[in-house]
Amino acid sequence: MSSDTLAKASAVPDTPEHAESLRIVPHRRPGQWAAAVAVLALLALALTSVLRNEAFQWDVVADYFTSGAVLRGLWLTLWLTAVVMVLGFALGTLLAAARLSSNPVLRSVSWGYVWLFRSIPVLVQLLLWFNIGALYPQILGVRTVDLLGPVTVAIIGLTLHEAAYAAEVVRGGILSVDRGQIEAAQALGLSRWRRWRRIVLPQAMRSIVPPAGNMLVGTLKGTSIVSVIAVQDLLYSVQLVYHRTYQVIPLLMVATVWYTVVTSVLSAGQYYVEKHYARGFGSTR
Repeated sequence: MSSDTLAKASAVPDTPEHAESLRIVPHRRPGQWAAAVAVLALLALALTSVLRNEAFQWDVVADYFTSGAVLRGLWLTLWLTAVVMVLGFALGTLLAAARLSSNPVLRSVSWGYVWLFRSIPVLVQLLLWFNIGALYPQILGVRTVDLLGPVTVAIIGLTLHEAAYAAEVVRGGILSVDRGQIEAAQALGLSRWRRWRRIVLPQAMRSIVPPAGNMLVGTLKGTSIVSVIAVQDLLYSVQLVYHRTYQVIPLLMVATVWYTVVTSVLSAGQYYVEKHYARGFGSTR
C-alpha cells in the first residue's frame, strides 16, 4: 500500500456519523440465482407434465378420492398407525430402561431384542406371524387361525418391529441429558419419579421428538405393507378397486395423494411439538 493511500485512509474521520454513512453492499451471486431459476423452470415443467398428462385421469382420481372404500381404508391405516406407535413406544421405553439398567441380564435381553428385530425385515416378520399356525396350531386351547386374524397379526408384527427402533430413540434421548443435572436433583432430595418428570423427560424429549416424528411418518407409510396379508388398509382398498375397474394409475394416485396429505399434517404437528420442547434452547426450524 502506498504512502498516499495510507494518508487518505488516516484522513477519514472515525466518527459515528461516518460509520452510519457507510453502506454494506451484499456480494452478488449470479450463479445461485441462475441455478434457482433453472430449478423452478424444471419444477414447473414437471408439474405441468403431471397435471396435463391424460394418463393420470384426474377426473377418476377426484371421483374415488372420497369414496367409501377409500375412506374406510384410510381410517384403518390411521388407526393402525396410532395403535402401533403407542404400543411400540410403550414396549420400546421398557426396553430402553432395561438397556440402561445396571442388571446385566436385563441389558443383555434388551440388546438381543433390538438386534434381532432390527435384523429381520418387517415383511418377513409379518409373514412369519401370519403363518404362526403352522408352528402352533392352538394357543390356550383356541385355534391359532381363529385367534390371530390379519389385523391382529399386523399389530403384533409392526409393534414388535417398531419397538426395537423406539428403544434406541428413547435410550438416545435419555443419554442426551446431562448427568450433572440428575446428580444435582438427587442432591436436592427429589424422588426418582420427580427427577424423571421434572429433569430427565423434558430434556430428553428434545432429542426424542425428531426421530420419533420420523418413525411416525415411516410407520404410516409402512402400514401399506400389511396389504400382503389382506388387511384392508388404504393401499389394499385402492387395489381392490383397480382390480375391478383396471384403472391402476388413477387409483394409485388416490393413495399417493392421501399419504401425502396425512404426512404433511403429521410433519406440521411434529414442528409444533419440537418447538414446544425447544423453548429456552434456541429456535426450531
